[in-house]
Amino acid sequence: MQISVPGLLLRPWESEDAPEVLAAMREPAIAQWNAAPSAAAGLEGAREWVRRRADWSSGDHASFAVADPASGALVGSVSLHRIHDGDGSIGYWTLAPVRGRGLAALAVGTVTGWAFQQLGLHRIELCHAVANTASCRVAEKAGYPLEGTLRESYRYGDRQRYDEHIHGRLATDG
Repeated sequence: MQISVPGLLLRPWESEDAPEVLAAMREPAIAQWNAAPSAAAGLEGAREWVRRRADWSSGDHASFAVADPASGALVGSVSLHRIHDGDGSIGYWTLAPVRGRGLAALAVGTVTGWAFQQLGLHRIELCHAVANTASCRVAEKAGYPLEGTLRESYRYGDRQRYDEHIHGRLATDG
């Protein structure tokens, strides 16, 4: 499954992405806000991370490599998780060189629309650490209104508990 919109290519994960995933998961901002220690531990861990995201057979997730539309080079990730009974959660990251260009919000918005139309989801949640203000901006730009704060709800990359903002979007939200 591949989705192309102006300025963005969402493509399946490929085994060749593992070295870039390893480098990404070792980048401090990604490592801090994404709890994926096995992907940062070594190339085999990154390969397993890619394999899990490429295999949609369980029906509980749908994951895309965010790529440059001209070259196909990996620039980020966007994934729906915990798909169940019409609901899901979305997560994402982008590589440092492309941050600030609106790609994360475009990827989140594109996958959200696809999930509502193609998967028939009704509600998608987006959670991020309150301290991660960039993710709050992505959520707002992608049409996810802030719903509240979950106190000390998640351990991120440094294994500390953080308060999280919860944003939500419904298929009926215009």
